[in-house]
Amino acid sequence: MSVESRLPLCQREVKCLQQVLSVMSNPPPTPGIHHVTCIASDPQQNLDFWVETLGLRLVKRSVNQDDPTTYHFFFADAEGTPGTSITFFPWKDLQQGQVGTGQVSRTAFRVPKGSLDFWEDRFEEFGVDYENRVERFGETVLPFYDPDGLPVELVAVDIPDDDPTVPWTEFVPEDAAIRGFHSVTLWLADPQRTEDVLRTMGLDETVSEELPADSRGEERTRFAATGTVGQYVDVVSTTATARQGHGTVHHVAFQTPSDADQSAMRNAVQEIGVRPTDQIDRHWFRSVYFREPNGVLFELATSGPGYTSDEPLDELGERLVLPGEFDNQRGQITAGLADITVPRANPVDADAD
Repeated sequence: MSVESRLPLCQREVKCLQQVLSVMSNPPPTPGIHHVTCIASDPQQNLDFWVETLGLRLVKRSVNQDDPTTYHFFFADAEGTPGTSITFFPWKDLQQGQVGTGQVSRTAFRVPKGSLDFWEDRFEEFGVDYENRVERFGETVLPFYDPDGLPVELVAVDIPDDDPTVPWTEFVPEDAAIRGFHSVTLWLADPQRTEDVLRTMGLDETVSEELPADSRGEERTRFAATGTVGQYVDVVSTTATARQGHGTVHHVAFQTPSDADQSAMRNAVQEIGVRPTDQIDRHWFRSVYFREPNGVLFELATSGPGYTSDEPLDELGERLVLPGEFDNQRGQITAGLADITVPRANPVDADAD
């Protein structure tokens, strides 16, 4: 018989309530980034770049659930592992964006050490706008831009043998393939207020570095989550003017693996003054949204049901998936979407330089 079972009923109830309150105020820490959602212009251009040039897999072809006249593309590793998917809304008529305060200024992906020569050669071949490598926190970083001007980075890291990501090798060899997120960089007018939110979510400040930083910032502070993929959030102070549009990040989502984890995290951020939404069913995961004090849109996303909940693994991204009530409007929705062709090739077997 346990100690708790020998307690009088009222004492057991008090102990249970204390445990619940402890979880509410101290939620399980987020393992890291779940996905990043960005704004693009032309859907075909977006597909060509992220599938063929960068070698990610189109794991889901759908529509924006708040604006079903617009595609929603999900690019990820071979299995759509949490922490690997960057997603896009191709809003062609939107203005060109400008990265500034209150935004994710750069999105960084992990690639295997020794693969940056391959990537520079590939960028030259495909005409990608890229910058010189920089050293940051002891890691080598290759900054570049997608066709809409979205700032992106590749960070060369050691990929552990038990890494949860599964490389997709249709266009890029395994020893160079992107292996999920490394980090996001936040540009903020008042970093301290956002840092309090990050700590509440279970990220710990690890180190600060004066240089190199983003072009408008003088110091970069790194926060680390508990997982391996999408582990880092970098914070940079800036007053640069932002404008949402093509080439900017719409929101960043953090993993809260279960509904219980998400509920506890929602309560915790609400306790520090943030105003989260109720849970919203996004079909492949369930979401809670809130704007942190500097205006960056954060999402808490569950790990499941996952991208294979409505398509077999070997058929991910091959058809337009319209969740729930949208499937009843398939004819009307598809008539308003641009024709697209997903790049296809045989798997690459060659080694990277």
